[in-house]
Amino acid sequence: MNSLSAAVTSIPTEPTQQAFGYPSLFLLVFVGALVPVVPTGALVSSAAVVAMHQTLPFAMLMVFATASLAAFCGDMALYWLGRRGVGSRNGSRWLEAIRSRAPEDRLEQAQEKLAEHDVAVLVLSRLVPAGRIPVMLACLLAKWPPRRFARGNLPACLAWAVTYQLIGILSGALFSKPWEGVAAAIVLTVVVSTAPGLWRRFRRPAKA
Repeated sequence: MNSLSAAVTSIPTEPTQQAFGYPSLFLLVFVGALVPVVPTGALVSSAAVVAMHQTLPFAMLMVFATASLAAFCGDMALYWLGRRGVGSRNGSRWLEAIRSRAPEDRLEQAQEKLAEHDVAVLVLSRLVPAGRIPVMLACLLAKWPPRRFARGNLPACLAWAVTYQLIGILSGALFSKPWEGVAAAIVLTVVVSTAPGLWRRFRRPAKA
């Protein structure tokens, strides 16, 4: 949460500080795509709230372009690192890190859906909480070339950026003060991210 607060404050409202704000947004989303230490969805939503209160033209477009490009570059970097592990006889720590974040049941589901729907699964994987890594691992195990993965990952990152930016716009429209909109965006993003997991947990005992 501290990293999120720092990221929000790093997106400035003064025109002379824009050169620092968007690179910070890019870097944090890029790092968040590699390792799950930055809440990237909440970050993009908060950046959208701040952009709503700016007078500069194309502020919202810049947030969208920066977030989607950073997510795409981060995913491609992680996929490239994972492919090195698949091709290596001894594997790699990056491939093991991806495996550790993909439970066996989620991986099996991802492999089945990937076989049935091919590239379309990638688009949905970024919109489903905790769905990105199992699908990426399924693509790695299927030995997809980076170009094929990129064709599905690009629209996935665009849809992801649009979704969380819309959450920020909705939150910012409900409150007149930027900090209130940012707080609402963070809460709404957390709800969207955790609700599917909680729903699955409640359904398992019922099925049992």
